[in-house]
Amino acid sequence: MSKAKLLFDLIMYVNARRQFTAQDVAHEFNVSLRTAHRYLSEIGEMGVPLYTEPGRSGGYRVLNNRVLPPILFNENEAFSIFFAFQSLKYYHTLPFNIDITSVSKKIYSTLPFDTREKIDRLDSVLSFWNNRRSVPSHYLKEIIEAAIEKQILKMEYLSKSGHSLREVAPIGIYAYDGFWYMPAFDIAHNMVKLFRTDRIVKLDRLERNYSTNMTLNDWLLSHTEQEPKAPIRLYVELTKEGLRQCRSIPWLEPYIVMKNQNLGYIDTAIDQSEIEFVTHYFFQLGTAAKVIEPQEIVSRICVLSQELLKHYTVTNQTDIHDRG
Repeated sequence: MSKAKLLFDLIMYVNARRQFTAQDVAHEFNVSLRTAHRYLSEIGEMGVPLYTEPGRSGGYRVLNNRVLPPILFNENEAFSIFFAFQSLKYYHTLPFNIDITSVSKKIYSTLPFDTREKIDRLDSVLSFWNNRRSVPSHYLKEIIEAAIEKQILKMEYLSKSGHSLREVAPIGIYAYDGFWYMPAFDIAHNMVKLFRTDRIVKLDRLERNYSTNMTLNDWLLSHTEQEPKAPIRLYVELTKEGLRQCRSIPWLEPYIVMKNQNLGYIDTAIDQSEIEFVTHYFFQLGTAAKVIEPQEIVSRICVLSQELLKHYTVTNQTDIHDRG
């Protein structure tokens, strides 16, 4: 066995064992005790974080920030990993302090010259774009660790109604549209609620646990497939522009029906609690959409339109008066 192959196998061995002695290495690789110590010193210089424990029962231990052994990828696998990391570059904050630039450079530098040239060409024509958000999420790692340990968090949360203190048991986190979200069991309200992680002002882990069998995947599936508790019919006529706009909205796109290339409609059910949210969405579409049902949304859009007209009428009159 070549020395390079032996060192490669040794890195995999120590990463799997975590704690061992030089005698263990000598026996495993059929080398002398002195040679085992030398090889362990060499992989330490290569970046494997070994810690020596003195004494009769001592030996070697691999620290938690150990370097993983090298893995060989084919060209397509290397492309997949490189661009998977590139898809995260638009997020202001990532869990575990992932340095996208550093990881990408390491992958890129290990590739053959012709493969790097191909990546350069692909990078100029391929991107996994996302809205770049300027607000950081400071507690992603802590939330993930608490979700794994089923640990309760005490957090100060900033919502539309102001600051509030909550005790929650996080199910996990997921990224969507440039933001990170945390579905968590709200202890006081005895139900799962969804929180934006960038709105968490302060967070502490409590020495209490909450047992639940719900996984993040379970919640995502139930959240996207749940039926309205108090359903009301939503019927909206759409122009060509309305069709274009609504196709980009995940909660509307499945319910779009095309009459022809220029006209269509939405016919579905929404929950009573969603009226205000839905109202504001279709209000900002202007004449590209016309809500037919429910009447509550129609009336609310009329009120918003009158308020907007009044706002601009007063503004224009004030401007004319000031100029005069």
